[in-house]
Amino acid sequence: MTAPHPLVTRARSLADDLLAPHAEQVDQEEVPMSHLAEIRRSGLLGLNAPKEYGGAAAPGTVLRETTEILAGACCSTWFVQAQHHTPVQTLARNKGPVRERLLGPLATGELLSGVAYAHLRAYPRIPVRVTRERTGRRFDGTVPWYTGWGLNDVLLLAGLTDTGEVLFAFTEAREQPGLRASAPLRLAALTAARTVSLELDGLWLPEEAVALRTPHERWSAADRLHTVNANPAVFGITEAALTLLDEDTAAPLRARLTEVRTQAYALVDGSAPHEHLADRLALRTQASEVMRTATTAAVVTGGGRSMLLTNRAQRLAREALFLMVQAQTQESRAAHLDALTG
Repeated sequence: MTAPHPLVTRARSLADDLLAPHAEQVDQEEVPMSHLAEIRRSGLLGLNAPKEYGGAAAPGTVLRETTEILAGACCSTWFVQAQHHTPVQTLARNKGPVRERLLGPLATGELLSGVAYAHLRAYPRIPVRVTRERTGRRFDGTVPWYTGWGLNDVLLLAGLTDTGEVLFAFTEAREQPGLRASAPLRLAALTAARTVSLELDGLWLPEEAVALRTPHERWSAADRLHTVNANPAVFGITEAALTLLDEDTAAPLRARLTEVRTQAYALVDGSAPHEHLADRLALRTQASEVMRTATTAAVVTGGGRSMLLTNRAQRLAREALFLMVQAQTQESRAAHLDALTG
């Protein structure tokens, strides 16, 4: 039997010893800096970073397994650190001054990054517009969702130019001229992850802060290939809910979970990203439905106690609702609604 990857072992240790025991408290408060300090020390922030920059360059299977483990233990903590991996991948795939300045600190956990780009999926609406100004770029508009405010060191901000180009640039994750954050949003789930909206009114960033420029059509096509797949965090929440059920109730749900997860991961590992898109989307929907059933069963099992905000089953059920709409596209929404009504 092959030994687990060291990062999987560290993720399991963090989950069992730190995250899961405090998850209900975190859910009612906010992700503590002490949790993130342990994540930084663990090496998990460099999971998909190149080795030459201090990362682990771990295979996708390790990212999936650690995602399942962390999300199932404390979804709020998982979600804050999950934002970090997109900036790392963006820098790893693109050359430029900002790569040499930030990729090393991000890979080693010296810096923690957030992302502000989901609004690009609203196209042809343009919530954030980018224009040239002096020797840099000016950002104007509203970022509806930014997670990790007050917890992250830097943020990767995206907007659209007048020529239909997507532009990503880094800045410090703090209020500054042209950037103002709302109060943390009160959400049904993951309020602890400190999600805010950002108002951009002439935020100016130098050209050397730009990490990526690409046509929106190209970015959107790549984004679709990512969001069409089942989210490993969904499987993590499902696994956590199954531990709250008796074996007779859990057994058929566990079998269904195994079936869907095996099929979903087989498509990711065994075919090109642009192949079997309909099958991938169907499995994403099926994964959400297994999660919904498992978390509902956990609430039913807990009875009246499940209505306490400090109850684990109730927390998992709310986190399941969050994951159903996280990284949602028009396509995934339509597929899920068809499954619910069909």
